[in-house]
Formats: sequence, structure tokens, C-alpha cells
Amino acid sequence: MLELRSADRSGGGPDKTILLGASLADRCRFAVTVCYLRDMRDTSYDIDRRAAALDIDYVEVREKHSFDYGIWRSLRRLVSDRGIDIVHAHEYKTDLLALLLARAEGVTPLATVHGWSGHSWRELNLYYPIDRRLLTRFPRLVAVSGEIRQTLIDHGASADRVVMLLNAIDPAMFVRDERREPDARRALAIPAGTLAVGAVGRLAPEKRYDLLIEVVARLRREGQPVQLLFAGEGDLRSALEEQARAHALGDNCRFLGHVTDVVGFYHSLDLFVQTSDHEGTPNAVLEAMAMKTPVVATAVGGTCQLIADGVHGLLVPRGDVNALAAAIRAVASDQSAARRRADAARHRVEAELSFERRTRAVEDIYEELYMANQRCRARVEGSPA
Repeated sequence: MLELRSADRSGGGPDKTILLGASLADRCRFAVTVCYLRDMRDTSYDIDRRAAALDIDYVEVREKHSFDYGIWRSLRRLVSDRGIDIVHAHEYKTDLLALLLARAEGVTPLATVHGWSGHSWRELNLYYPIDRRLLTRFPRLVAVSGEIRQTLIDHGASADRVVMLLNAIDPAMFVRDERREPDARRALAIPAGTLAVGAVGRLAPEKRYDLLIEVVARLRREGQPVQLLFAGEGDLRSALEEQARAHALGDNCRFLGHVTDVVGFYHSLDLFVQTSDHEGTPNAVLEAMAMKTPVVATAVGGTCQLIADGVHGLLVPRGDVNALAAAIRAVASDQSAARRRADAARHRVEAELSFERRTRAVEDIYEELYMANQRCRARVEGSPA
């Protein structure tokens, strides 16, 4: 099995899924190679470091730029040398490459569709429309939310070829220890009595962190002691920092960049907030649920399938600043209720959203595709000349 992915910097949620999935694969049944297309100009790339910490077969195909045709020979050689049966793609670039490899090398293509969250003109008007058409040619598609599954079907994918698998998490890796909370808060200089609100993710337009800054500024004007912490990097960092300065938030809005100890970060928080306009199945929400950190999130994409409003967290409409402010106030004013929701969220992760369970489901798809390919080959070889 070849997990094929193109990503930059420290990647995102799909990269957590790919790397952890490879490490948990049943090696008596599957030999998994993880291959990343790595742009040689990317000086912030660190997925190789994360892969090195796991016992997985990780390789890179380096490209001089985004349209470096030299990667094609390297990919074909990799498929041949590893005896690959299935190429598992994860975004529009590798979706195309998986189909081309299927034609050139006889492998079976599979795609997990994490969503189309980019915002550039090329992505919205060229790459994404082409990708949705290409995906109709795959024998099997994995959608990480019901919304994505329906989008694929609406664009021509056969419903019986699209299976929905929510993202998942390893609950053993995300465990809250209340004894760690004081040190975690001191490390980030969070004052006593302050509501520490955190966001985890790329600083990108679809995350709508501008709304979160607006709400925190409003709450502070109302006298609510609240501090906002961002864990993540992205193109909007300068603009968001300027917005925070315009609201005179000072140290009450801090940008921490890429955080390696994300478990420690969650220990410092009283509340995790997601403000996205669009999501697949957000890994950061899963992490917060596993860490028993109360959650306020927009009711978008797979988030609605992770959280039942009022049971595992609080859901608000996308783009609704008033509803977002009201939800944060509710957490601040009734923390015992927030803790009950957080406990229920952790229980749901353990019972229904474990990564072990998801990995076995993906492996069932691998086996189904492999057996179908074997039957097809047997028919071809048994046909008269």
C-alpha cells in the first residue's frame, strides 16, 4: 500500500491521520509505504521529523517546484520497487497521480477526500472542479464527513463507491492529567482567574480566526478576564496580529506558532474554540474532546457528526459572532456543565472515535480492493488469446 500525499510545512490534520495510520497498520496483512512529495523550496517542512519518530516506511520524492515532471519517474520506480498494489491519495495533486499510476503500473487507486479548503483562485476555479471530476473515476472513495460524501455524489460519484469514515484519534496519546495544568498555565504565563481560550490549526481564511479575535475583544470590553492563544502557523498570521493590535489586546492574544507539545497546550486551556466556515472532520476538535477540554465549535462539516450540541460541546452557526460570544460566556459562567460535556466527549472518543477502529475499517477497504484486483487479473489471464 502506498500512502501518497503532497503537503508543506508541518502539514495538517490529514498528515496526522496518514502517519498514525501507517504506524498502526496490521503488518501481518499489509505493507504500508508513506510517500510525501516534498518541495525543495520549503524550508519549514518537518513531516520527515514526525515520521522518523514512528516505526514506518517513509520516503520522499523531492520536487523543484509544483509542476516538476521529474517526480513521475521517481514515483513509477517506487511503485515498481515496493511491489505496490494500491495507491492511496489524499488531495487533488495526488488524486491525479494515483489515476495516472493506475493506468501506467496497473495499481488500484483509492482516495480519501478530506475536503477542499483552499481559497486561491486556481484552487477554487481550476484545481477543485477538476479534482471532483477525477474522483468520479475511482473505484472507491473515503469521505471524512457526510457533507463531503454528498458533495462527491452530487458531482457524479456513484453512491455505492463512496464510504464515509470520520477521522479518529488515538485516545492513549491524548490524556488529561489535572496535575499538569498548573505548570502548563505557568509556562504560558496565563494569569490566575483568566479564562484561557485556545485555537489549534492553520492560520488560514476558512478558519475565521478573525471572528474569534473580535469576540475575545468584545468579552474583554465587557470585563470578562479572557486570554486567547493560537497554536499554528499560516499566511494570515500578520493580518491577525494586526487585528489583535487594533483591538489593543496585547498579551491577551498570543500567537505561539507551531506547537510541538500539543498535549501540554491543551492542559493550559479552559476552552477550545473552532470558528471555521468549512471543515472535513477536524482533528483539533477530536484532540480537544480526547483531552476533556470543553469545546465551542461552528456547526460545519464533520464537526456536527463528532459533537451533539449540548452533549459533547456547544455548536454555533458559522459566522455568527453573537452566538459565539454567548457560547463562550456560557462556558465561563457554568464550568461544571462544561466539564460534564467534556467528560461525555472523552467517553465518545473512547467508544466510537478511536484511531484503532478507523484503521481497521480502512484496512477492510484495502483488502476489498486488493481481492477485486486479483479476481480481475485472474479473469484476464484466464481469457483465451
